[in-house]
Amino acid sequence: MQTELENPAEATRIQRLKAMTEATHDRLDKRIMAAEPFATKERYARFLSVQHGFHTDVAPLYAAPELNRLLPGLADRCRFEAIRQDIRDVTGNEPSDIAGRNGALDLPTALGWVYVAEGSNLGAAFLLKEAIKLGLSEEDGARHLAGHPSGRGLHWRNFVSAYNTLPLSEEDEIRVAEGARAAFNRVHALVEESFA
Repeated sequence: MQTELENPAEATRIQRLKAMTEATHDRLDKRIMAAEPFATKERYARFLSVQHGFHTDVAPLYAAPELNRLLPGLADRCRFEAIRQDIRDVTGNEPSDIAGRNGALDLPTALGWVYVAEGSNLGAAFLLKEAIKLGLSEEDGARHLAGHPSGRGLHWRNFVSAYNTLPLSEEDEIRVAEGARAAFNRVHALVEESFA
């Protein structure tokens, strides 16, 4: 169910975006947990496949000059190569090359996809604890779940601060939310495919 903000006029952009995408996000979280991606290393390898598919889609956004102008340091946040190394660590195989599914996205839609990718990094602290139970670590098999050296919370707050000051109209914000929902749905489809 969609959450209503008590006072939408006083909410930050990130708070509004979270409210507009909460139902889609919750649906995805429940599906991922139902897949039990940390029950075994084999299931975790499937989870890495999901991550690889999604980050193949978003990696070009992290390199986009316009997005880096709006969100300074975005390129340094990309976790695509860490995921590829995690796949090598866990499976012993080279990750397959797959084509990303995002063509030329308009700026607000691209910002929605980046919001989902960055938000998943904030939630990765819980996932890292589960990966450690499988004998993995931030140096072996769970690199992409590692927090930023300056701290996961500070890294997220810096992103939020830049995101909240983006020069977007109300119509743009709606397109950002549509982009975020599309990104959540893409991950959901990858979970269905990998854990079928």
